[in-house]
Amino acid sequence: MTLTQSLLLIAALIAASAFFSLAEISLAAARRLRLRQLADDGDTRAQKVMQIQEQPGHYFTVVQIGLNAIAILGGVVGEGALTPYFALLFEVWVAPALAQQLAFGASFICIVAVFLVFADLFPKRLGMNNPEQLAMRLVGPMQLCITVLKPLVWLFMRSTDGLFRLLGLPMQREDTITSADILAMTEAGAQAGVLAAREQQVIANVFELDTRLVSSVMTSRDRIAWLHKDDPESVLRARIVAAPYSAYPVCEGDIDHVLGYVDAKDMFHRVLSGQPLQFDKGLPLHKALVIPDRLTLTEVLEQFRLAGEDFAIVVNEYSLVVGVITLNDVMSTVMGDLVQTVDEEPQIMRRDENSWLVDGVTPIGDVQRALDIDELPHADEYETLAGFLMVMLRRVPRRTDSVSWGGFTFEVMDVDSHRIDQVMVTRGGPAAAPGTPARPA
Repeated sequence: MTLTQSLLLIAALIAASAFFSLAEISLAAARRLRLRQLADDGDTRAQKVMQIQEQPGHYFTVVQIGLNAIAILGGVVGEGALTPYFALLFEVWVAPALAQQLAFGASFICIVAVFLVFADLFPKRLGMNNPEQLAMRLVGPMQLCITVLKPLVWLFMRSTDGLFRLLGLPMQREDTITSADILAMTEAGAQAGVLAAREQQVIANVFELDTRLVSSVMTSRDRIAWLHKDDPESVLRARIVAAPYSAYPVCEGDIDHVLGYVDAKDMFHRVLSGQPLQFDKGLPLHKALVIPDRLTLTEVLEQFRLAGEDFAIVVNEYSLVVGVITLNDVMSTVMGDLVQTVDEEPQIMRRDENSWLVDGVTPIGDVQRALDIDELPHADEYETLAGFLMVMLRRVPRRTDSVSWGGFTFEVMDVDSHRIDQVMVTRGGPAAAPGTPARPA
């Protein structure tokens, strides 16, 4: 065989090896969701690729037969074609016996390098760029190869299946998709610029609804604006002006004896129509939806849907009112700062590069996200920043108390009737070394 014929054969072997490498990586990297979309659009090749992904044994067996056979044949052809020429070159400087050995090594290195670049690295990088389209284009030729090599495929498949059974390994590929998978895809999309950072955060917030309790977003007991059933119209008007909300719990005696709620739209309508603003004179009182404080936000949404309401009273295990929540509260949690109004003060305000001023009732998940903290100690014992400080200090915090953890110092700035109003969070400093235990100032 002449040198030209040998080089042409090597080029053909490289092309064949590149074909099998491309077929292998494109099938492995093809995203099932994207393939399903293409199949739904009528592309039958996408359906074939998904079927092969479910049972990829025959496909990869053919790939490995092709790659290994071509690699061996390429080494034989390359050694026979290049070694004589390298030997002639090396004989100029060294003895013929040594020149022959050096020539064999040089031809081996050249063949390996060429196959590595053109038959492995290049096709695999190419296959990663658009795996679904390439997998669909190659599925037909690969099915033909599977048919031609069926006897060999059967032999090797039975041997491999026996080994899998012996080791107790699964025989089929699992394609279950978790929320973590979806979040990882959205984060990758945000990093690639496909999704805006705020859009990605909205998606993450939706998945958090299953883990966040109602107590993390409700209006707490001490902030509830409630009305007494027997209040005269002047008192009702004054309270509404002082605390304008969409709905007000109506109680008898104290806040723990809720009779229902009144809708601000009903009150507004009666005021405009000149009707009296009193419950004993026709002001409608709606039955209140009462929910436990251990529900998740997803469960709250389901309660709202079933009851046809958008306002609920939150009670604890002792049937004491601990807060109220509206549909708008839940949706604001999902939308984040996308729906924050101009006059609404954010719960987390960044003062400079290394300090934040945080409301004590801020959900601890929001604090972790703002500070980029992966985890906090005793995370299952609290839901807000105030709860974190109480757990770490093992008492009700006082003004100037501080806790250090994970490179941050949390200092209580303001306390109102045992309620933590403001916390200063500072990054760095000797007292904020990672893992520093809690300490009172």
